[in-house]
Order: sequence, then structure tokens, then C-alpha cells
Amino acid sequence: MIPLPSTLRIWLAAGVTDMRLGMPGLALKVQEALGRDPFAGDVYAFRGRRGDLVKLIWHDGIGLSLYAKRIERGHFLWPSAKDGAIHLSPSQLTCLLEGVDWRNP
Repeated sequence: MIPLPSTLRIWLAAGVTDMRLGMPGLALKVQEALGRDPFAGDVYAFRGRRGDLVKLIWHDGIGLSLYAKRIERGHFLWPSAKDGAIHLSPSQLTCLLEGVDWRNP
């Protein structure tokens, strides 16, 4: 994983997302559904319906990046809320991407 600054804000999009979306579609989702600026430098994480795929988008000041990770067994732990966003720390994001319960690391 790319090292993330400790001051970086990370947002977990609650609910499920169509994983066919790429960078433009996910940026539009951040803008319309979450009411945030996708180009402000925050990281946004999205999960698919099956729960085995996560996509993150991040604008690092130069351009928009897309990171995708599929878990081999099981699924990524995600909040049960249907909409909105949950703030995570960089260490919680690392736990989530490793398949560890990020709520109680």
C-alpha cells in the first residue's frame, strides 16, 4: 500500500457501490451522494455488494488515483448504515484493507 500521511482524512462510504464505476463515477458519487469535494485531498473508500472488493480514490494534488483490492476469503468489514460516510484513521484503513476488524484493532 502507498504510505499515507497521518494527517490525511479518510472517509468510508456507507452502503454498497456499483464496482463497475471508475475514477470519474466514484468522484461523482463523492460529490453528489456524500456532498464532499473529491479533489480536496481526502481518501474515499467504497465497497461492492458482495463485500470482497474495495475501491479507494484519492486526489494527491497532482491527479486522481484509484486503488482497488479484492480479498480472497471472507469480506471486508463495513458499517451497516445505508448512506453517509464514516471517518477513519490511516491505521484503521490499514486494518480494513488487511481484513482485520478495524473497529477493534
